[in-house]
Formats: sequence, C-alpha cells, structure tokens
Amino acid sequence: MIAAPARSAALAAKAATATIPIVFEIGDNPVELGLVTSLNRPSGNLTGVTSLNTEIGPKRLELLHEVVPTASVLALLVNPTNPGLAESLSRDLQAAARTLWLQLHVLHSSTDHDIDTIFATLVQLRAGGLVIGNDAFFVNQIKQLAALTVRHAVPAIFQTHGFAAAGGLMSYGTSLTDLFRQVAVYTGRILKGEKPTDLPVQQATKVELIINLTTAKALGLTVPPTLLARADEVIE
Repeated sequence: MIAAPARSAALAAKAATATIPIVFEIGDNPVELGLVTSLNRPSGNLTGVTSLNTEIGPKRLELLHEVVPTASVLALLVNPTNPGLAESLSRDLQAAARTLWLQLHVLHSSTDHDIDTIFATLVQLRAGGLVIGNDAFFVNQIKQLAALTVRHAVPAIFQTHGFAAAGGLMSYGTSLTDLFRQVAVYTGRILKGEKPTDLPVQQATKVELIINLTTAKALGLTVPPTLLARADEVIE
C-alpha cells in the first residue's frame, strides 16, 4: 500500500501503479485532478482524504482584516508553478477583498530568492498584511516565511499551525490531527482487506484558528477579544 501525503505524490503514485492501493491526502479536488472518477465511489486503486484549503482562503483574508482593520491594502502570495490552485485562490480572494472594500495585490513566489524579494515589494505597495496561499512549496518554507514576517513587521496568516508556532501572526486551516486520523483509519481498513473503491473520499472539516499573541504585541496590534475567544489556541 502507498500513502501519498500531497498532490504531487498522489499523481506520481497513480502514474506508477494501477494495482497497489493508494491513500492520498490533498487539498485539491481529486476528481478535477483525475485521481478518482467520483468522491462517493472512487474507481481504481485510490481513495483518501481532502482538506479544506482553497474553500477557506477568503476566510483567512477576513480574519486578517479583523486584526488590521485600518489597512486598506493587503497582499496574497501564491505559487505560479501551481497555476490551477494559484488562479482559483486569487479569484476567490479578489472577490472577498471587493466585499470588504480592500485592495488586494497578488504576488508570486516559487523559489527561496523570490520569497526574500516579496517583502521588499510589500513595503513598496504599502501592504498592511499578507495572506500566504495554501501551497506545498510554502509549507516547506514555513520557518523562513514566519521569520521574514516578523523581521519585516508584516501581519500574516497561513494555513498550518507551524506558521504561528514559528512566530507568524495567525494560522487558520484544517486540523492536521483530524486529517491524519482519517488517513490512518483508511490505511488500517485497507490493510485489513477493504478495497479503495469501497471507501468514499472523505473531507476533513475541522479547522483551527491559532493566534500568536506575542507576535501581535510585537507588531503593535490589538487582537479583538471576540477573535481571541474564537481561537483554538493562543500562543503567548
């Protein structure tokens, strides 16, 4: 059996075998990616769990706006080498920005050097905050991104707990504990003899809001008490 914990891994595993059972964990629509023909009854040798990523992108913008309500210009960081995800996220957040009367600049990064230059661009744009798009490249650069947001005093929000834990202002995304639990359940059921075609693709629906209050204070921000009350974890 193969565990595929990312979009690229799932696509590579599917291309490599049509017989070995594969359990994937991705943040995209597996039907649109061609991994399965149906969520309710996957065909072939794949099934798995999807996380809420693109769907809650606009919510990240709203949360950032709550913390920096006086900022009229914000930015979104996407990976241009993942155009499907980058385009859908940009479209959804631009729509959300318009409803909030915000100007949203879309910035692109796919290398370490790009990330360093992004923050100089943020200064030039006078952006009051940054939403980091959900992308595997950014997950791999999570510590660098968190450090740069602190160094350049940029309020930012990302999808994973590790960003806030590393010093970023906020994270909002699918609970990894819940996600991995569902993947483990499916892995166990397949190892006991069940077939991927009999296991519907599941969607992890539990999301977590993490706020780094130490970073907020360092940035001179006052997090609304109502937002703190909604947080699953506050880092002090």
